[in-house]
Order: sequence, then C-alpha cells, then structure tokens
Amino acid sequence: MSLPFKPHIAKLPIYKPPTPPPGVERVVDLSTNENPVGPSPKAVAALREAAGMVNRYPDAAGTALKSALARKWGLGPANVALSNGADEWVLLLCLALTDPGDEVVMAQGSFISYLLRAIEVGAKVVRIPLRDYTHDLEAMAEAITERTRLVFVCNPNNPTGTMVNAAAMERFLERVPRRVPVVVDEAYYEYAVNPDYPRSVEYLRAGQENLIVLRSFSKVYGLAGLRVGYMLADERVIDYMERVRLPFNVSRPAQVAALAALDDDEHVRRSVEANEAAKEFFYRELTALGLRYIPTHTNFIAMDVGRPGTEVSGLLLERGFITTPTDGWGVPNHVRFSFGTPEENELFVAALKEMMS
Repeated sequence: MSLPFKPHIAKLPIYKPPTPPPGVERVVDLSTNENPVGPSPKAVAALREAAGMVNRYPDAAGTALKSALARKWGLGPANVALSNGADEWVLLLCLALTDPGDEVVMAQGSFISYLLRAIEVGAKVVRIPLRDYTHDLEAMAEAITERTRLVFVCNPNNPTGTMVNAAAMERFLERVPRRVPVVVDEAYYEYAVNPDYPRSVEYLRAGQENLIVLRSFSKVYGLAGLRVGYMLADERVIDYMERVRLPFNVSRPAQVAALAALDDDEHVRRSVEANEAAKEFFYRELTALGLRYIPTHTNFIAMDVGRPGTEVSGLLLERGFITTPTDGWGVPNHVRFSFGTPEENELFVAALKEMMS
C-alpha cells in the first residue's frame, strides 16, 4: 500500500530526546533552557484553583491574558495573539505566509525550528552564516529577493546566546522592504539585560507594520510544561494569523497560570538575578578549565569543545548530563548547556573536570 507521504516531510528528523545509558542513576537535563528557579509561585497557586475547571474548554480568544499582555506592553488587545508555545507561531507563520518555492531567510546557526518548519511547508530556505556567532543582518538584508516571504531573527540567538543591538536592528528594519514580514523571536527577552538590546515593542508602537515579535512564558516565567507563547504585531497581521490558529490552542490552566505569572515581578527579578550569578559562575569555571565559550545574553552557554559536539554531549550523557550539540544547527564543535540549580552547576563543572583530567 502506498500512502500519500510528502518526500520533503518524510526526510525530516523525528525529535528524540536523549536517553541516558543504563546505570546512570541521576540525570540532570541541561538541554532545554528551563528556569532552574522554578515556576512563579503565583502561577502555581492559580493552577491549583483552576484544577477543578478542567472539564471546561478554555476561553478560545484568551481575552484576559491578551488584555493583560496588551496593558503590559502598551499595545491594544488586537495586537496580541496567543499560542501553544511560541514555536507554534513559527509553524503557522510559515504555513500562512509562504507557498511552496517561496523563500524564507534565516541565519545558519539559529533556532533549528525555523529551518524545519520552512521545509515542512515546502519553502526554499535561505540560510546566512553567522558573523562572530551573531546574526549578520547586513548579509540577511542583501539576501532578500522578490521571492522572499519571511525573515526570522532570533534575538538573543539560540543556540549561541548572542544578540544584535538596537542600532543594528533599526538599520535592518529600514532596509527590509515593508512587504516582507520580519519575525523577531524574543523567547529570552527577559534575560537580555544589556542596555543596547532592541526594544522591539517600541518599533511596533511607531508603526513598523511588517514586524512580528514572538515571546514565551517557558523561560523566565518557568511555565515550559504548560506551553504558552504569544505574538505582538500590527492589528492586520494578528487578524490574518488568527484565521490559522486552532481554537482552544492554549489550555485553561495554561492561560490562568500565565496571567498570574505576568503579575509576579518578584519571581522575574529573582530568576534574572539567579541567571546572572550562574553566568558569572560558568564564565569563571570554564575559563579556569581552558574552555572557550560564547558570552551569552540568555540562560545558556555554548562552549567550544574543539571536536564534534555530538561526541562531547555523548560523554556528558554517560555522566548523567543531557546537553545539546549544535553541529546540526550550523554551529560546529560546540555544546549548548542550560544553567541549572547551583548544585547542578557545580556537578556539571565537576563532570567537565573529570572528562578533561
């Protein structure tokens, strides 16, 4: 029997989380950039209250959460759309804005989902090499043609942790034709404390109609297990994209928890402070070990291991640490690891020392 499988989809890899070998008793997952501080306490309390209502469908419009996000960012509710994790918008944007053969421009060495989702819909992927592990926005602007329908910029970038500054972003937005949507993925926005980091929402308020900003509740808010993301964009973009979004895509518990987390500034402050402390700890320890790394604006670090990252990730897995080799993302000979709890960070450094001894 021959089923109508599409060849370009059949060639895509299946996501398979690494499995520690037998005998490894303690496993620490440093591969998914979660918040080691945990979820917002306000979100946990809200979840407990919402548990008795899971027999009811969620608000398909996400009215309360969208209104709260609009107030927070100085926009209207019509500028906000919710998703089952920000990654859902990556797929839906590719689906809604491209036809087979259309071009999607992105960096080679950025979030792998852009590549996979563009391939899924039959688009032609145009990947521009990073420059100093950072998006080369000038080269990306040069790569835009009449067939370009979408541009992805991850800022700060996953998996390198680098960022493009406000001046570079503004020059880029000026060069990109207004007919081409620019998707700026800011999943790690709250961790980017550098004062030169772009304030994308201000560009939206100023009328940058082709700018689409993606944000997430999975990182600093600690709600990765609930899958809540959102889009900020021009009203016409939101109206169009709501037509491809599935109804009830964000569950009732997820909406309730995200709404509570959004009001928990203290949890965000503690999470960012813990992240800065972990960053300095790893800078110091990796330098002492003679390991090169890419300075980060996120809650993870990509370290240069001098050989295929898959080899080193495999050795770390044998010691109970799940990490992400970035060779397949376009950043060869690097391994990305998230910041864990202080105890987990100490154990991870001990494992690195053992491997190097």
